[in-house]
Amino acid sequence: MSTRRFADDLPDPIDQEAGTETFDDIAGEIQDEASAQSKPTKNTSQTTAKAAEDRAPSTSQPSSRSRPPRGSKKKSPKTTSHMPRTLSQVITEADDKVMQGDLMDYVPIPTGFDPLDGLIGGGLRKTELTLLGGAQGIGKTITMLQIARNIAMRPDQYAFFLSYEHTEAHLMHRLLCLESINPPSIDVTNGLKLRDMYQIIVAQRAKKFMGRNSGAGSLRAILRDHPKTAPALGRMMRYSDRLIMLKASPAVTNLRAIKEMVSRLSDATGGNVTVFVDYLQKIAVHPERPRDENDKVTIIVEGLKDIALSLDVPVLSIVAADREGLKSPRIHLYHLRGSSALDYESDIAIIMNNKYQILAKDHIAFNPYQAKQYRNWVVFTVEKNRAGRAMIDVEFELHAQHFAFNPHGQQVQQQLIDDKIIES
Repeated sequence: MSTRRFADDLPDPIDQEAGTETFDDIAGEIQDEASAQSKPTKNTSQTTAKAAEDRAPSTSQPSSRSRPPRGSKKKSPKTTSHMPRTLSQVITEADDKVMQGDLMDYVPIPTGFDPLDGLIGGGLRKTELTLLGGAQGIGKTITMLQIARNIAMRPDQYAFFLSYEHTEAHLMHRLLCLESINPPSIDVTNGLKLRDMYQIIVAQRAKKFMGRNSGAGSLRAILRDHPKTAPALGRMMRYSDRLIMLKASPAVTNLRAIKEMVSRLSDATGGNVTVFVDYLQKIAVHPERPRDENDKVTIIVEGLKDIALSLDVPVLSIVAADREGLKSPRIHLYHLRGSSALDYESDIAIIMNNKYQILAKDHIAFNPYQAKQYRNWVVFTVEKNRAGRAMIDVEFELHAQHFAFNPHGQQVQQQLIDDKIIES
């Protein structure tokens, strides 16, 4: 596959005379800087002085690391986000944006999961941090990657997906399986499983190696020419230039690196980028030295909230459950691994549970034979919602073999465990 420059299709092209920066260059520079900072130094006093200098407000000229990409324009909200302003200035700034046709602060970005979007005010919003929690294997990464895909499908939106768990190639393979059933149509008759796709690639490459004319050489040619993979590839290519992925490192990719990359992407896309993190507890924390797990999670969640606020972007992050939560019949927000800062800092918190596991078995209407059909259904509970109703349960059918949910969900009608019954 040929490598394309990230700047090629951005709405604000970079000045060719001044030189160009690819997204790979940006990510590589930031990773190198973060890696250098994580290495211990022999001179402790110099390290302490350097850390103090980094924390102190700078009065000198900004360094090249903090400059926006060449040819991009710095947006006024970022330059004044930490400066005191009068209410009149705030009104004037907001008025200017509306007059220019910029209504993104007033229009949410739909996740594509209905009726979940209706419960959270229409979708994700700028400056807000949304947390997605649940047990292992419940479908958190599937959910978030599908939401990122849904957002990138819009011609004016970009999605930045940081994964500490999977490589970019593995995520691409998952997306091909997802596209094979074409959400929201959900045609599983032509659905691809990961194993089937691997077999197609290996078989076609073997034919080429054996000198057969029917064999294809490149991965793109294999996927394009095979009848089972061609439709999925075609659908994926519609948003391939707007879905940016990064295999993050738990040792290197810290909050500063994430903020730097998001800042550059926000400048390059006119602020139309949504950030996805898989997952929160794996974000590198340095040069800070947290005392324990709770302190580490506090630093991370406060940092993600700062990225959402200061860069004016939506942030959606997966959060793992703790041991007590994994043993609990039903996972709740307080079962997420870390500190109470998760509850304080988040604007929306959605908890995922397998429907069969949390059905009220002692309920008078419980039918064990009928209940088996719910094993492939996942309940999404909006446990926190700053701008709307909370503790609402909606359910979606999971097609795990194709790494996709049916985005047409519904409100849960059955009795669930841990439900609070309020008599009027």
